[in-house]
Amino acid sequence: MVDSIMQYQSEIWHAIGETFTMVGISIIAAIALGLPVGTLLYLSGKGQLFENRVLFAVMNILVNVVRSFPFLLLVVFLIPFTRFVVGTALGTLAASVPLSIMAIAYYARLVEQSLLEVPKGVTEAASSMGASTLQLIVKFLYVEARSGLMLGLTTSTISFISYSTVMGIVGGGGIGDFAIRYGYQRFETEIMIFTIIIMLILVQTIQYTGSFMARVLDKR
Repeated sequence: MVDSIMQYQSEIWHAIGETFTMVGISIIAAIALGLPVGTLLYLSGKGQLFENRVLFAVMNILVNVVRSFPFLLLVVFLIPFTRFVVGTALGTLAASVPLSIMAIAYYARLVEQSLLEVPKGVTEAASSMGASTLQLIVKFLYVEARSGLMLGLTTSTISFISYSTVMGIVGGGGIGDFAIRYGYQRFETEIMIFTIIIMLILVQTIQYTGSFMARVLDKR
């Protein structure tokens, strides 16, 4: 196994870099867009401070459609959009487009669920103190839900890693694509086992780190 690993070490590092690129972009998209979308879902929901049935229904349907879409089919379906956004439908950057869209919808739902766990008394207290909408969200809702938001981001990140393993169909590369091309198709079982070990270590590290940070942030 050691000889095989040394033989492909440059390809392994390159594949790991591609995975980090895809997952990193999707995490940024989840935070930058998924967090606001999830917050808007919460605020416009039934019985909430800014209840808006039409807005909630539209956003709820969009999030549900994206999340329920089989990921491989979503990648293929979004090829024209991906080509429009990045100029090509192949490569790591192109693979990040459908992954980011899935990340936005996935994390938005988890954000909504985390915010729903915040006691209504918190928003009522914020309103009674004359807090603006931005202050209500940032200084009250996010503060109270920060532990859940961190756990949600941890869960999402692990899911993004799982999704990234199939991005070889559009030339996205990554550690999963490496395992299939070098381990499975070339019948080099030791390479397959090694890449699986890498994925397990990566996932466990992310889970442990995310859970630890969530415990630190939880002041209840």
